[in-house]
Amino acid sequence: MDRVILHADCNSFYASVETVFRPELARVPMAVCGDPESRHGIVLAKNELAKAAGVQTAEPVGMAQRKCPGLVLVPPHHERYREFSGRINQIYLQYTDQVEPFSVDESWLDVTGSQGLFGDGKAIADELRRRVRRETGVTISVGVSFNKVFAKMGSDYKKPDATTVIRREDAPEILYPLPVEAMLFVGRSAAERLRAAGACTVGDLAAFPRERLVALLGKLGGTLSDYARGLDETPVKRWGEADEVKSVGNSVTYPRDLCGEEELTRALSALADQVAARLRRAEVKCTAVQLTIKSPSLRVITRQKGVAPTYLRSAIRDAAVELLRANWNLSAPVRLLGITGLSLVRAADAPGTQLSLFEPGRARAAEKEEKLARAVDALRQKYGPVL
Repeated sequence: MDRVILHADCNSFYASVETVFRPELARVPMAVCGDPESRHGIVLAKNELAKAAGVQTAEPVGMAQRKCPGLVLVPPHHERYREFSGRINQIYLQYTDQVEPFSVDESWLDVTGSQGLFGDGKAIADELRRRVRRETGVTISVGVSFNKVFAKMGSDYKKPDATTVIRREDAPEILYPLPVEAMLFVGRSAAERLRAAGACTVGDLAAFPRERLVALLGKLGGTLSDYARGLDETPVKRWGEADEVKSVGNSVTYPRDLCGEEELTRALSALADQVAARLRRAEVKCTAVQLTIKSPSLRVITRQKGVAPTYLRSAIRDAAVELLRANWNLSAPVRLLGITGLSLVRAADAPGTQLSLFEPGRARAAEKEEKLARAVDALRQKYGPVL
């Protein structure tokens, strides 16, 4: 028997929450946006009136204002969004314990075992829409299908405040005509490569030979082939079930461009400190470090190198600085820097520092740094991140 999976997606979530607190915003084109002064001036969410005027999520605020001269700009209130997300998920949990958030405003639900109590998938989806709207003031769109991918595509199919059911036999009519970008995990770059190869729609993707997709996109190609043919069998996690940590990273877009080795190294040291602290909290060590650099013209490069298992700031910083020196003109300006620890292993399973006859103090120094880092972690936990 097929599973019954829902994907519930809050419509224009940030904008909807702001309208709950300021109902007058529902009568004007409005966008929630970051602070232009800190160079995060992009549209985070927009209401239906702004959408009708052509405003798009993630576009620069200036462009949005040119499209819609009367656009009302509202700063984000992330604590409110987290609160509403929690309230909405608590409603979902009254129907099943298999509720898996995909982001702050969308979740999958497996209601296969809930139908005896609450009706079929469509009935549950419609009841959730009514309850969320009545109890929070936010509307949701819900996709109902036999797997997670098709359920998500269903929630995207009709908005706002709608339920879309996609059975196995419905995919050719509903999903196959959609552009290939409608498929989960198909970004702009992958879409361009797929279109160049002749796969322009979801139906084209489903008909494309799997081995050719793998040759074109690697592992992602095989995954997309399975998804398009309805072969996703990924389970919906139970509420609170933790994901395996696969990487730990931090990046910063700076208020002004950084330039010069001293300034860039100082910034990398701060990033390495944050990444190292998060690795220690997760009780994992990285065995590779990735550096991301973005120029003012938005050119992005990423480079990585292997390291001995570590969750220490100095080792992560040194690897990042080495990558910087080898791959970047130090006199060129930098808009964004990012460091990510990759290929993680459990700290308890990681081998210790290799002793050397020629560097007898190296292991002791690493042990001393680890003790110091743990002490600083404890102080930060008690007094905050100012130390």
